[in-house]
Amino acid sequence: MRVAVDTNALMMPVECDVRLFDELDRLIGGYEPVTPEAVVAELEKLAAGTGEEAVAASVGRDLADRCTVVSTDADYADDAIVELATDCDYAVTNDRPLRRRLSEANVPVICLRGGTKLAITE
Repeated sequence: MRVAVDTNALMMPVECDVRLFDELDRLIGGYEPVTPEAVVAELEKLAAGTGEEAVAASVGRDLADRCTVVSTDADYADDAIVELATDCDYAVTNDRPLRRRLSEANVPVICLRGGTKLAITE
C-alpha cells in the first residue's frame, strides 16, 4: 500500500503536534510513504526562511527522508501530489483545495480530525 505525503502533512508534527507516521501506522498499518521531489524542494525553500514555519519545514524535510522520494512531471508540489496520488492508495494532506482535487481524482484522503488524530475522508 502506497501513501502520497504532502508538504503540510510532513509539517504536522510541529504545526499540529501530530506524530504523522505513528498516526498512519494506527490508521492503516503497513504502508510505503512516498513524496514527490517537488514537495522536498518546497520544504527546503520554506526551511530557509525564519519563524515557526521554517522550523516546521525543517522537521518536515527530515521526515521526508523516511519517504520514498519520486520524480513526477509536475514542478508545483500540489500538482505533483495529485499526479503521484493517482498511483497510490491514499494521500495525506490538510490543504483544502488539494483535498478537493484529490477527491475529484477519486483518491481517498487522510487528514487531521479532532486536533491530533488523522482520519480517512472519502
